[in-house]
Amino acid sequence: MFEENAVYEGRIVKGIAGFYYIYVEGHGLVECRAKGVFRKDGIKPLVGDTVSLTITDAAKEQGIIHEIKNRASSLIRPEVANVDQVLLLFAYYAPRPNINLLDKFLVSMEMQEIPVVLCFNKMDLATEEERAEMMDIYAGCGCELLEISAASGAGVERLHKLLEGKTTALAGPSGVGKSTLTNALCPEAGMETGEISRKLERGKHTTRHSELLHLGNGTYLMDTPGFSALMLDALSYEELGNYYREFYPYVGECHYQPCSHIHEPECGVRRAVEEKKIHPKRYESYRQLYEELKDRKKY
Repeated sequence: MFEENAVYEGRIVKGIAGFYYIYVEGHGLVECRAKGVFRKDGIKPLVGDTVSLTITDAAKEQGIIHEIKNRASSLIRPEVANVDQVLLLFAYYAPRPNINLLDKFLVSMEMQEIPVVLCFNKMDLATEEERAEMMDIYAGCGCELLEISAASGAGVERLHKLLEGKTTALAGPSGVGKSTLTNALCPEAGMETGEISRKLERGKHTTRHSELLHLGNGTYLMDTPGFSALMLDALSYEELGNYYREFYPYVGECHYQPCSHIHEPECGVRRAVEEKKIHPKRYESYRQLYEELKDRKKY
């Protein structure tokens, strides 16, 4: 229960149409508006923000946000705050991994300096050879690698340990099992979403919004539909190689500086590919994205 006019600190777990739903540890959800001064100053509360609020109606569990705490980090797409890491979920089957799309996700996160846990779901549907190849492709990408079966629970306990005490944004294409995994990690997720819907009393909202789910002990999972819009708009093809960590040990061996790692002779990165120090499929994906960015610049 909340006390009338009492001040609490919590985290915004969802924001819809000017209403913010804040989880207060030990008390639950409270529906808030933000003080007008935030709009006046051009400040927008974000999902993930830690805020101070005052209860204006304890019976209805309503309040007003009067302070937004300093943000440790923020993402532009989606617009969320205080994310410690991203859980990037792809599946071995239905759908098979799209390496080009996967690498776009990784590049986008590298640009925003957000650590990534790269997780492959539906491991029970893949052969040992298929699983080994995928692990080999991404062995040097700088991410924590993990295989799970969200349906059976295999590997989920280890994943839970990687999430403990952190705020993790969940991203990945449709059909890879994000909802199944969310339910496995947080069975109360549906209940929490339902509670927000009851507070809204406005029927169903078809537009999806970022939502922060509390897993306990300072652990949060953020469902972020906005990740479908990857932050590559400002990236030039000349800079692309800066966001492939496998290239780092070999860039200094390139005869030409800077080097595109595409056509120049005596390229340390291409030599590393030939010597199987960088996986050919990872490099081929780099070439495809390089050409895509280069073609975009023509228009």
